[in-house]
Amino acid sequence: MIVCVCCVAVADAQIRLGDGQLTGSFETNTIVYVDDKGLGTAYDDHFGSNNYLKVDYTYKRFSAGIQVDAYLPALLGYELGEQDGAYRFCLSSKYIQWQDKNFEVLVGNVFDQFGNGLIFRSYEDRQLGINTSLEGVRGIYRFGKYVTLKGVYGRPRLYTKYAGSWARGLDLSVSLADIFGMKNAQLFLEGSYLNRYEALDKDSEINFAEMFGLTTPNLDMFSGRLNFDWKGLTFRGEYVHKSKDLPNLTVDRAVEGMAALGEVGYHYKGFSISGTFRMLDNMGTLISLYGTGTGNALNYLPALTRQYTYMLANLNPYQVNVEGEIGGQVDVYYSYRSKSDRYRYWNFHANFSTFYTLRASQSESGNRELLWRDINVDVERQWNKKLKTSLLFSMQEWNPNHGFTHRTYISNIFVADVSYKFDRKKSLRAEVQYLLSGEYEGDWVAGLVEFGLAPRWSFFVSDMYNLGTTKKNYYNGGFSYTKNRTRIQLSYGRNRAGYICSGGVCRYSPAYTGFNIAITSSF
Repeated sequence: MIVCVCCVAVADAQIRLGDGQLTGSFETNTIVYVDDKGLGTAYDDHFGSNNYLKVDYTYKRFSAGIQVDAYLPALLGYELGEQDGAYRFCLSSKYIQWQDKNFEVLVGNVFDQFGNGLIFRSYEDRQLGINTSLEGVRGIYRFGKYVTLKGVYGRPRLYTKYAGSWARGLDLSVSLADIFGMKNAQLFLEGSYLNRYEALDKDSEINFAEMFGLTTPNLDMFSGRLNFDWKGLTFRGEYVHKSKDLPNLTVDRAVEGMAALGEVGYHYKGFSISGTFRMLDNMGTLISLYGTGTGNALNYLPALTRQYTYMLANLNPYQVNVEGEIGGQVDVYYSYRSKSDRYRYWNFHANFSTFYTLRASQSESGNRELLWRDINVDVERQWNKKLKTSLLFSMQEWNPNHGFTHRTYISNIFVADVSYKFDRKKSLRAEVQYLLSGEYEGDWVAGLVEFGLAPRWSFFVSDMYNLGTTKKNYYNGGFSYTKNRTRIQLSYGRNRAGYICSGGVCRYSPAYTGFNIAITSSF
């Protein structure tokens, strides 16, 4: 495998084939697991490796490509490796596409979404082990700037195989601003329809009609949207209705679903403010009624909360309650720049997010219960060309059982982040973090140090230690090397069990200790 990586890594330019162009990329994430008595982990197989090779060819208006994945086997925590009959090698996507001025047609694996993704999104996220592309066809027609019509049809991918369901839908976008000659504004009226068809297996142990009242193989979803922009003011609105379905496999009966999403924003010079509201009512939509896991989702319902990169701030991220939730978030930004020195500025940011259960029946108490609340502020200061500091405070309150009981934990997180550039090549960054809590696992402390030698080398070491109930530390250290379009990272460390999130969607990862090599390369 490493030989193949090196062969790919030497390529540092795009390849010409006749009058066309060939591009590609390779990525591998490989871990050698080490038994750790401190974590209580021991493995039958001490090796895991996720690998992706993608090649694309373009010639004028024509393009084509393939992607091959190899799981040798899949890394721990990736649900695609836990599926029955999961392949070690799979052709995860392939396509041919023709694009003209007014229309385009793609045959193969379709990656797309309607609107905000509330009724449909097919995408790949390697960090989560998700690939929900549609194997089928997509057609797009554009009537000038006025109307865009999109249609998709195909069977969705569920991890390394395809589901037994079929999805088909239409998406329409009409630019009212262009139709009526509005020069200083943008106004779009949009709508979508999606149908999922899955034949119900009468010979299966699960009788959906008798057990859940689900008598039709068809699921229908409708969406209406309005998008408006004018002189720094933006508004986005979407309403969704869904016919009877199972939002997940733990409900007692098939139910109808609905969703409402609203976003308002305003910006002027260095100031901006935005607010988002969302209500979900049984909006979980499975790719297949016979499938399981995080990747078994036909739509996209990310957490509308602040997404952190700091270790302790991301210790217990919010998980969306697809059965029913209501809430939103507000962001306020202000940037002050020095007129005499472009290297001196202040950035201020405040964020507030909160979500509650939607219905009284979701809780043991019969009342709406708090699911999540986060009040956070951060200040970034660029002092001069060399020194930059950031301070963050976050107060998080979260419910450990999705609001079923009246029980929440509170965490107060403090972060100090300092970066210093010695010269054009050498830089140092350090983080100090503290989580203060008298509940759950108690207090935590964490730290990180990174040293960079641009443009090739970077070294890092970090540790996260629980001062409360577990008294365990989670250490990590390593380095990376970059040349042209290739980056290699080697590290060793202990990782805490918990949720790994990307774009507001999370998967659970078990605790482990091991050596990790990650390589990305493109040509």
